[in-house]
Amino acid sequence: MDELRAISTFIRAAELGSFNRAAQVQGTTPQAVSKAVRQLEQYLGVRLFHRTTRRSSLTEEGQRLLESVKDSMEGFTSALNRVKNAAREDEGLVRISAGGAVGRKVLLPLLAQFSRLHPGVSFDLVLEDRPTDTVGERIDLGFKAGNAPTAQVVSRRLFPIQLVLCATPDYLARHGAPASRAELAAHRCVGYRQPGAARPMPWEFQDGSETVYQNMQYLVCCSDPEAEMGAVLNGMGIGQIDSINATPHLRSGELVPLLVEHTSERMGLYLFYAQRSDMPARVRRFIDFAVSSLRDGPDFQLPPQELAALAKAGRRRARTSA
Repeated sequence: MDELRAISTFIRAAELGSFNRAAQVQGTTPQAVSKAVRQLEQYLGVRLFHRTTRRSSLTEEGQRLLESVKDSMEGFTSALNRVKNAAREDEGLVRISAGGAVGRKVLLPLLAQFSRLHPGVSFDLVLEDRPTDTVGERIDLGFKAGNAPTAQVVSRRLFPIQLVLCATPDYLARHGAPASRAELAAHRCVGYRQPGAARPMPWEFQDGSETVYQNMQYLVCCSDPEAEMGAVLNGMGIGQIDSINATPHLRSGELVPLLVEHTSERMGLYLFYAQRSDMPARVRRFIDFAVSSLRDGPDFQLPPQELAALAKAGRRRARTSA
């Protein structure tokens, strides 16, 4: 027996006082209504209606059951309708996973913009620099910096992430600027080591059409990208900083890009989500908003011409300071 359908049919028949009228309202037959009520009576072991050919009325047991379940059924139906409507409208929760730097630098401004347009949508932002169990943690969509997601998901590359070699004007005034990758060995360098890894990451360069890697000796090595950038900003040495973190400091002149012809753009920022036919409207709307707002990422990368111009201006300032 379908208990929920049987109770709903019982309530409708009790309120209307007729199996025929209940059938008309529910879009079914009087026989189907009678069967549902009979199954409920058999399940409970009591008679719920006094029946005649024209009319039905509740027994004492039927009246007690109606009083017990009517309010609960109305609350249950109301809850179902709220969920159904929220899935179609701009309200409800969107759960997003991302790495820490991406969440703070890229997503928080984006969420603020979206919230002004859609105040009924709330967010749960899960910031972890490790793979996230999107199913187990009920994640609606995620953002991944680096290589494209390998899981069975829909993914969109939003913009390239550049690895920019850079230093402060003060450091360059004191130590000079390297003219080639070979000259980097004579400089103080700041490196990055992934949490839990035994060795620092090598630096990555573009050499024509090839990606090449260069192991370095680091004066300081950090397991957090923002700490790595902080060491470079404090003049401790040359670092290779991702463009999400580095771009505002390069444009402000706090950092100077170096060897820009070797800047790697192999990595990217990817938006990903599971393929779903029943995706809530709020999630689909946010995905479209994120793709439209972040496509080509002008705030988080520098075109080659701008990189070259900043490099030239920065070296000139460093020589003047020296």
